[in-house]
Amino acid sequence: MTPPAPIRAPGPIQAQPRSGLATLRALLPYLWPKGDLSAHIRLLVAAAFLVLAKIATVYVPYIYARVVDHLAPHGGHAVLIVPVALILAYGGLRISASGFAEMRDAVFAAAQQRTVRRIALRTFRHLHQLSLRYHLDRQTGGLARAIDRGTRGIEDVLRLAVFNVLPTLFEVTLVIIILWRVFGWRYALVTAISVTLYSAFTLLFTNWRVKLRRQMNESDSDAQSKAVDSLLNYETVKYFGNEAHEAGRFDIALARYERAAIRSQVTLNLLNLGQASIIALGLAVVMLLAARQTLGGHMTVGRFVMVNTYLMQLYTPLNLLGTVYRGIKQGLVDMEQMFKLTREPPEIADPPLPRTPSQLERPSAAVVFDAVHFGYRSDREILHGIGFTVALGGSLAIVGPTGAGKSTISRLLFRFYDVTDGAVRVDGIDVRDWPQDALRARIGVVPQDTVLFNDTIGYNIAYGRPGATQAEIEQAARAAQIHDFIMHLPDRYETRVGERGLKLSGGEKQRVAIARTILKDPEILILDEATSALDTRTEQDIQAALRVLAANRTTLTIAHRLSTVVDSDQILVLENGHVAELGTHAQLLARGGLYTSMWARQLQDQDLRSGDAAAA
Repeated sequence: MTPPAPIRAPGPIQAQPRSGLATLRALLPYLWPKGDLSAHIRLLVAAAFLVLAKIATVYVPYIYARVVDHLAPHGGHAVLIVPVALILAYGGLRISASGFAEMRDAVFAAAQQRTVRRIALRTFRHLHQLSLRYHLDRQTGGLARAIDRGTRGIEDVLRLAVFNVLPTLFEVTLVIIILWRVFGWRYALVTAISVTLYSAFTLLFTNWRVKLRRQMNESDSDAQSKAVDSLLNYETVKYFGNEAHEAGRFDIALARYERAAIRSQVTLNLLNLGQASIIALGLAVVMLLAARQTLGGHMTVGRFVMVNTYLMQLYTPLNLLGTVYRGIKQGLVDMEQMFKLTREPPEIADPPLPRTPSQLERPSAAVVFDAVHFGYRSDREILHGIGFTVALGGSLAIVGPTGAGKSTISRLLFRFYDVTDGAVRVDGIDVRDWPQDALRARIGVVPQDTVLFNDTIGYNIAYGRPGATQAEIEQAARAAQIHDFIMHLPDRYETRVGERGLKLSGGEKQRVAIARTILKDPEILILDEATSALDTRTEQDIQAALRVLAANRTTLTIAHRLSTVVDSDQILVLENGHVAELGTHAQLLARGGLYTSMWARQLQDQDLRSGDAAAA
């Protein structure tokens, strides 16, 4: 099966006023993309079918009137031939009108769905370009709902505009022109006034009803939330004997919904009555004009029927105007919320002239933190002038109490955030001068909390290098000491790991994380407390896999258990965002400082656990 062609999104959407017109302008480049000839042809063909469908539709009353005239008593000379031909033509026109409308919908569906795809893809890519800070400050579910509502909003706006609004406007125009040319300006004027009054009344009344409908929905949500909250807290309700209190709260919410629902229904009845009155008045005036001409011998019975049929046919799509208007208005609101996401500026961006190191001029230091200051908020600094150097192929362990800023260092190195002062350098180049994809391709991370995709084990390992062969995946799994475990599973590498990998144990997930990092084959490795949540035996097994992974790589280990970092070339001790100590394990123990006290505390805890296990 041939994969779908890649889509090139238009340029960035500029900040625009949050209005329906501005949102429609933002939509047009996606609907009519530059250089996409096939999309242009589809739209033009759909427009041609729209025109043909409406031309066939407006000719139906004309042919119907001719049939009536030929069936009248004075048309007997052609009673066996002409009416039959006209009736066949009448049936053919109705079939043509429906057929052209269906072909219009079928052709436009491709343009509609391609537009939705372009915008959804653009939004999805842009969300991945936004910073970690942006995503931590927002609910991921809310972003997903914004995309979902936005894409449905685009579908609704395009469907309602192309299938309802544009055809109706075109049909109204054609009918007014025909009435003017065939019957005179009075008929055209009455029709235009009737349509204008009908549309204005419907739109104004619908705007008012939208507020009532919103109150009704809010009351319904309030009632449902109170019911769910009460039932979820069933035991608490029983503990305090508050059944009557909960019933009273629920009844108050239901009463509000009842009043809102009644107002909504009554206003709908008023809307329908007003629409019917305008239609009836318009029809009555036109039919009085036509009856007068018919009685005077200036108009045939067929023409009289034709005028009435045109207006009845015209008011049929207008009956849906209120629903169409609400749908388009809501669709534009949902679209604007999605477009607003695409206008969110990325906090972390590539430099105008990115740099990468020359393979012939490799510096001696792989990672350098040079007097780095950083805070997640401007009023609270986390790191205060942190400085250290990790040589090519060397190892540095970062330890310290909780909240000292250990994991922040890995985030700055990976450039999830930019430093507020100082510099972080990789291969001699400030990370702010690197292309982000090139920088992150050189760095591999095994995090403390391994989150897997809800897919197969094979897919999660291959995520380290999409496109890797099965043999390469299995080789990485062997190096991570998880291949034998996988081969004992019923579905082996096709075993699904569940949401966030919950079907696997902590140690199994860590091995999968190690395997995909091995497959990525990074030059710089970050081990962010990769074993802190594991039991001692599992930790020893994982450490063996980590030693294989760290071999011949520049390694930064962020550790909670000091026993895992004693072999590091250097150990950096952080305290309250400052470098408290720096040296080897032996040097730090000899100083008798913070590291020594941390080491003694962990040995004591280990002895206590060993004693408890022996007593058990």
